[in-house]
Amino acid sequence: MDEKTFDTIDREIGVFIRRIVLSEKRNDTLGRSTYILLGLLHEEGPASVKMLANRLQLDVSTVSRQAAGMEKKGFVHKLPNPEDGRSYFYQISERGKKDLLENRTRRLKRVRKVLEGWTDEESQVFGRLLQKYNKSVQERL
Repeated sequence: MDEKTFDTIDREIGVFIRRIVLSEKRNDTLGRSTYILLGLLHEEGPASVKMLANRLQLDVSTVSRQAAGMEKKGFVHKLPNPEDGRSYFYQISERGKKDLLENRTRRLKRVRKVLEGWTDEESQVFGRLLQKYNKSVQERL
């Protein structure tokens, strides 16, 4: 690829991220970290802080702090680990599910609105390319 292509990609990724952050601040009641953690717990079931940190490639102390905040807000419950009485798992609560699904509905509505006028093929290609990009980033971390 030539330098101009890399410059375009770099610039557009920056704009993409900035617009997502602005949109989240205006429209979402859950912060990005909470949204991601609740989504994982909803899709994959109860998990320890270590499991969540590994899955998200984050420091355990960071996830622990975020999970404690989610517990205070009633988004998750602690469950004892049956294999190790000193540790526990986090499980999404009914309130956490409700808030997650409400936020997800708003987010999907925004994406649909942004992609109005795109063909199904364009949307599918965009989705596949985003997946490919994110996979490439993850492999390099």
